[in-house]
This record gives sequence, C-alpha cells and structure tokens, in this order.
Amino acid sequence: MSAKVAIVTGSNKGIGLAIVRRMCKEFSGDVILTARDESRGRTAVTLLEGEGLQPKFHQLDIDSRDSIAAFKEFIEKSYGGLDVLINNAGMAYKKASTAPFIEQATNSVRTNFTGTLHFTRAVLPLMKPHSRIVMVASRAGKLNIVKPHLQNQFSSPSLTEPQLVSLMDQFVQDVAAGNHEAKGWPTTAYGVSKVGMIAFTKIIAREMTASGKIDILVNACCPGWCRTDMAGDNATLSADQGAETPVHLALLPAGSPTGEFWGEKKTIQW
Repeated sequence: MSAKVAIVTGSNKGIGLAIVRRMCKEFSGDVILTARDESRGRTAVTLLEGEGLQPKFHQLDIDSRDSIAAFKEFIEKSYGGLDVLINNAGMAYKKASTAPFIEQATNSVRTNFTGTLHFTRAVLPLMKPHSRIVMVASRAGKLNIVKPHLQNQFSSPSLTEPQLVSLMDQFVQDVAAGNHEAKGWPTTAYGVSKVGMIAFTKIIAREMTASGKIDILVNACCPGWCRTDMAGDNATLSADQGAETPVHLALLPAGSPTGEFWGEKKTIQW
C-alpha cells in the first residue's frame, strides 16, 4: 500500500495534464491521472512516461455515480485513503456556441458543480489527516457576476449544502423560465457554475474545521487564462503556468489558510 496518493480529475489534457506533470515532480507519492475516456487517459499517461514521469491511470467520469463508486472502491482498496484531491474536471461552451442557453446552464451546472460535489462527497471520508482538497475554479466565478441579494446568499457563512444546491437549481429553473436576468443571474452558465463551486469549497472547509479534522485544508483557485482547448490559443499563460497555483495549494504547509479563493499563489477576493 503506497504511503501517499494524489488524484487529479479531468486530467488527460490542458491544465489537468499540466497539474499531473507538476505533481509527479513535486509530490512524494503516486499521482493518478483520470479521464472519462480510458484511451485518452492512457495516451496522456504514455506522453508523461515519455518525459520520464510515472503517473498512474484510472477511469473517472464525475457525471456518473457508478464511475464515482468504482473509483472510490479502487482508492480505498489500493491506498486506504487519500492525501490530495484536485478537482479539475469541468466543461465550458465556447463564446461562439449556438447551443440554447438552457442547455448550457443545465450541462455546466451538472458537471462543474453537481459532479464535483458528488465526487468530493464520495471520497471525503477517505481524506487522511493533513490532506489537501483543491477546487480548480475561475475568476469567471467571482461573486460580483450575480446581483447583491444572490451574493449575500452565496457568501453567507451559514450557507448549507442543501441551500447551495437549491440556489444552483434555481438558476437553471430561472433560465428555463426565461427570467434569469430579472432574478439577478448573469448570462454565463460557466461563471455561475464556478460561483457554486467556490461556495461549496467554503462549506467543506467550514465542515472540516468544525469537525476537528486534523489539518485538512480546502481551497479554490483560478489557474489563470491559459492556452487550452477550453480557453483557446490567445490566452496569456501556458497550461504549465496554469498548474502552478493548484499545485501550490495541493502542497500547502500546515497552518496555511483554508476556505479561501486563490490566484497567482496568493489569496484573492472572491
């Protein structure tokens, strides 16, 4: 049984792949690259092996409860627990997308928020003392994209997970009704999904602190605008540069902040 293990969701390409690359160099333990598509995941592992690195692979689709359950069982049997969880899996529609906004809202919330929530909840009991949870979010999910009454709800220190889920469901319902802007929501499904992700980060961090979990730090971050399939070729940072802050959070020393939003390896205003 390996002493330590880190997992990176959605990591067969882009920032996720860059995070795995950097973790293989800086983390003293096994690093598991995950992907929905097994062949793409194994191709990514082969690429990194060609660079002299030794990541492991396991299939994972955070939109599938069965896939989540199988992954949890694998971690439990193989490692007995988890040292680092980096929630990187996500999706985004291109600005030029002609998909109806209700489709964008439904799919963005389902994967970026709900899938991340379900997977985190599944493996949370496996987190070891001194473990780290990192949510790869975005400045697109800053609080000011929603109106003040929604800002107050998302940022409330007493916000519960059921209340947060209800808020995210309400966004999708308001989009379906065609009155989301009147209700205080922006026309960016990706942004709202990341608002939910950051709010969830803070809920989990409060939970870990309140339950006396030993030095389990939970933080969200913006990796920056990186040249990936998602952001395009005009972005200012490479994927490897985008991996810097997530890996920094994965390796934070004891006593570091928890429940914060980070950018450029420092806490920033949500």
